[in-house]
Amino acid sequence: MERELAIRLRGAVKRYGPITAVDGLDLDVPIGTCVGLLGPNGAGKSTTMRLLTAQSIADEGEIEVLGLRLPGESKMARAQCGVTPQLDNLDTTLTVQQNLLVFAHLYRIPRGERRAAIERALEMAKLVDRRDSRVDKLSGGMRRRLLIARALVHRPRLVLLDEPTVGLDPQVRQELWALIDALRSEGTTILMSTHYIEEAQRLADTVMIMSHGKAVATGAPSELVREHAGRQVLEVYGPPARLAEVEAEAGSAGLRTRRTGTSISILGVDGANGYEIDGERRPANLEDVFVLLTGEEIA
Repeated sequence: MERELAIRLRGAVKRYGPITAVDGLDLDVPIGTCVGLLGPNGAGKSTTMRLLTAQSIADEGEIEVLGLRLPGESKMARAQCGVTPQLDNLDTTLTVQQNLLVFAHLYRIPRGERRAAIERALEMAKLVDRRDSRVDKLSGGMRRRLLIARALVHRPRLVLLDEPTVGLDPQVRQELWALIDALRSEGTTILMSTHYIEEAQRLADTVMIMSHGKAVATGAPSELVREHAGRQVLEVYGPPARLAEVEAEAGSAGLRTRRTGTSISILGVDGANGYEIDGERRPANLEDVFVLLTGEEIA
């Protein structure tokens, strides 16, 4: 039995002059799941997010959000969504609580429910003690948490997170991952764009790898690794001439490889049919899949 979809894209295309930012994209986000759009800058992730909020209008294709067709019913869809933009657009002249109050008004939360809604958002974002702090006095991590809290104040059915941890250090990123995990545990549907492989592997039930506006692979992270990279990878180190020889030998044996600086990664050695070479074995991961399918290195 197919799950009901929170997001449905079919053949979505968005052009900016001669540039096609999104190129025939199909995307399904089942209700109650977290789907990650993984790709480098310029892959089309943020443009996809703008299409889903009707900030941009598709040149071709069909877009449905929570059963509503865009752009015609975008206002109704947006009222049921929470959106965290990639760029910080908080009002720095207001306090944390005042920023939330403004959005409680915008989302038409009844007057008698606003205080409870704001308290819940503050607690989820761990900003209760900073409610009276002006935004310009907050750290970068606190501001990102406030952006997410602002998107949650009206209890949306669907949350769109566009690069939620971009530019943050690893410790702060872990704090935001915990916040996103809390949303998932409540059954909130999440679509998250990211260029951090670890983030996609850690948080998403399903990952769509994007490159040049297209989807090059979609599936659960573990399934993508197993399908494209196998269970084990062999790392071979040496001078460039030796690495070129290893690359050719592996290719002749029907094995796929990727360059990793001063080494060659040979994928799928667990099914190598007798292929033997000295090197260090390690588990295959989503980064192997991404580089194999797109040829690009990302964070």
